[in-house]
Amino acid sequence: MNYFSTNFTLGILGGGQLGKMMLYETRKWDIRTHVLDPSAEAPCRIATDYFEQGDLMDFGTVYNFGKNVDILTFEIEGVNVEALEKLESEGKKVYPSAATLRNIQDKGVQKQFYKDHNISTAPFKIYNSKNDLNEIIFREEIKFPFVWKSCTGGYDGKGVSIIREAEDLIPLSEDACIIENLIPFKNELAVIVARNPSGEVKTYPVVEMEFHPEANQVEYVICPARIDDAVAKKARDLAVKVSEAFQHVGLLAVEMFQTEDDEILVNEVAPRPHNSGHYSIEASYTNQFEQHIRAILDLPLGNTDSKVGGVMVNLVGAEGHTGDVRYKNIEKILAMEGVTPHIYGKKETRPFRKMGHVTIVNKNLNTARSIAEEVKKTIEVVAK
Repeated sequence: MNYFSTNFTLGILGGGQLGKMMLYETRKWDIRTHVLDPSAEAPCRIATDYFEQGDLMDFGTVYNFGKNVDILTFEIEGVNVEALEKLESEGKKVYPSAATLRNIQDKGVQKQFYKDHNISTAPFKIYNSKNDLNEIIFREEIKFPFVWKSCTGGYDGKGVSIIREAEDLIPLSEDACIIENLIPFKNELAVIVARNPSGEVKTYPVVEMEFHPEANQVEYVICPARIDDAVAKKARDLAVKVSEAFQHVGLLAVEMFQTEDDEILVNEVAPRPHNSGHYSIEASYTNQFEQHIRAILDLPLGNTDSKVGGVMVNLVGAEGHTGDVRYKNIEKILAMEGVTPHIYGKKETRPFRKMGHVTIVNKNLNTARSIAEEVKKTIEVVAK
């Protein structure tokens, strides 16, 4: 099929920053796009050929949107899977598939999937409600500390908490949850795997993620990860095993733990472009967004190697600031070597809301990391 400069239409469910960065690539190749998002001010709105405002969880809205495109993809997991299944049954191409999304959307189902496929992950138990969990704690059948995760609805650090005592459970949601053993680990790592319908598979280099201690959000992504080659190979091999199990088409971001004895455990996955791959826009031969487009259109996959060392800093809303956004000192970071800011286009800032990111590239990774720290100290995302 000829995708370029034709009436072929790619549909994207979700109009946030991931969709916006995907549209950099569709614009580059003159591929027609339609986007559906609940917000009238979605970042994608300015760059798509057709924008529709609507509920991503509503069957009719998603189904009718999907009928008017040739291939459908998504940039967020919170979409109506039944609508995707109906579209597929009518011959519509949906990548990643509804079956892939169904195995990932609910974290309880996702964890059980790893167990069923002999994929290393932290020991866990699933509870249907907070009441069920409280009962187990009351009977002293579980030991503190442990990790609590909401089965659905978690993102950007929400829906995950370390529980050190019973009182920590009070503010958490009443819904189904997973309890995981708190694993001591050296590093949090991620590998992005690309797969097209023809079965071609490529992995990106392993990245290392440094987290903000309070917000439970990634603060820095460092590529390549500062780990032994043997550990990196183990992580990439495990990511391919996970990819084969899901049989996804498009990108799969596999988040992992490197334990104290260098075992690799899968934490969770995302079937889409991912925060851990943003560095690739400046640092890789083929950035993750172009790769996703290549994969879902069954084009040859691009070179995943890095051209240069890269560190990404997330730009999140400052604490105590809610309202119209202002990027304070952005001109100062623009004067720094190898620094490229990406502003997502969200007009309102809130504490810890992801508003953009900055990539720092340098042949010396340690230099890139120290410039990244300078960037973090300098720029502030505040309310006007």
